[in-house]
Amino acid sequence: MKLNELSDNNGARKGRTRIGRGIGSGKGKTGGRGVKGQTSRSGVAIKGFEGGQMPLHMRMPKRGFNSRVDNDYAEVNLGRLQTAIDAGKLDASKTVDAKALIAAGLIRREKDGVRVLAKGELKSKVTIEVAGGSKGAIEAIEKAGGKVVIKAAKPKADPSAE
Repeated sequence: MKLNELSDNNGARKGRTRIGRGIGSGKGKTGGRGVKGQTSRSGVAIKGFEGGQMPLHMRMPKRGFNSRVDNDYAEVNLGRLQTAIDAGKLDASKTVDAKALIAAGLIRREKDGVRVLAKGELKSKVTIEVAGGSKGAIEAIEKAGGKVVIKAAKPKADPSAE
């Protein structure tokens, strides 16, 4: 037997039913859509509709809360800060702010402010101007002889004021 002689068993593959091709075909006239009503027409998508019964996604308990005025910070870890200083992308003698971090390639954009996180180790003495930082990160910067200047984050528009 050769590969080009292989074939399916008879009846293994069933042909597609051509609907709407006359009543003699058995799937003509209404084409399997029944009579009248929303689902007999085109463009119907009743996802999650359960015939008037309360849908499952509405029966499930709701949890959590997403604030509409929550700030979205660009995050920088201490380890990445140190590698950028070692590589000469950041000047530790000058104040490091969002513009310096963007120029060094540590963040893409400022978003609502920059936040320093404590992952990694910082050995350089650096003054950093950010919107905030974790306790561990601020302690690590001050332990290395640096200083953290916290400036206010960009104010978010209050949606309830509209």
